[in-house]
Order: sequence, then structure tokens, then C-alpha cells
Amino acid sequence: MTAPDPVRAGRALGGAAAAILVLEGIAVLFVPRGIAQTEEGLGAVRLTILLVLALLLILASGIQRRERGLVIGTALQVPLLATGLMNSAMWFVAGAFVLIWLYLLQVRKELIGSPFGPVPVTRPTDDGDAGAAG
Repeated sequence: MTAPDPVRAGRALGGAAAAILVLEGIAVLFVPRGIAQTEEGLGAVRLTILLVLALLLILASGIQRRERGLVIGTALQVPLLATGLMNSAMWFVAGAFVLIWLYLLQVRKELIGSPFGPVPVTRPTDDGDAGAAG
């Protein structure tokens, strides 16, 4: 099944992908609070990694209109899931976000035909009006 208007569906799904990435970035910003309460504490390296990841997720949301935006967003799901190594609660939170991301890619594949490819642009058909003007 493909969408009747693939361009419109591509824009809608790009907006959904951007929203998911922003929410993921916000969720990552909550991780330092959870780590600070552990025995190991929050070191400079962990804090830097988490802040950079949050920044990358938020910046990646801004490029979801480009072809490589989904590829970058998909690649960022791996370090998001790896935050579970720092705080065990993130296995659940990041896992939920990864499942949502995979669902989004599946819906995009069903509506557009490809989870990562460009959105096919359909050209309007000629109704024959151009020949009548001659």
C-alpha cells in the first residue's frame, strides 16, 4: 500500500521523526540526574557524553527533511540504547524510543515504498488542455 500523496506522507513522517528525536534528546538530559545518585557518581566524561548525545539528537531532528536525515536518526538510536549502560532505567526508556523509531520506519516503508529512500515525486498528468490552446 502506498500513500495517494507520497510527498505529503513523507513530510508528515519527517515531522514525526523530528519530534521523536527531540523527545529522545530531552530524555537523555534526564540521565545525569539518575547517575548522580549512584555510587559511581556523575563524572565529567559521562556528563560530556550525555550532553553531546542530547545535542546530536536535537540537531538531527532539524535535518529530517533531507534524505540522509533518517539514516542519521537511525544511527543515533544505537548510542541512545547504549545509555542503558550508564543508567539501567534507560534500557526501558531508550528501548521504547527505538521501538517507536522502528515502527515509524515500517510505516514509512508501507506508505512511501522505502524506509530510507527519497520520496517519489509524482507529476500531475496532462488533461489535454495544453493541446486545445494551440
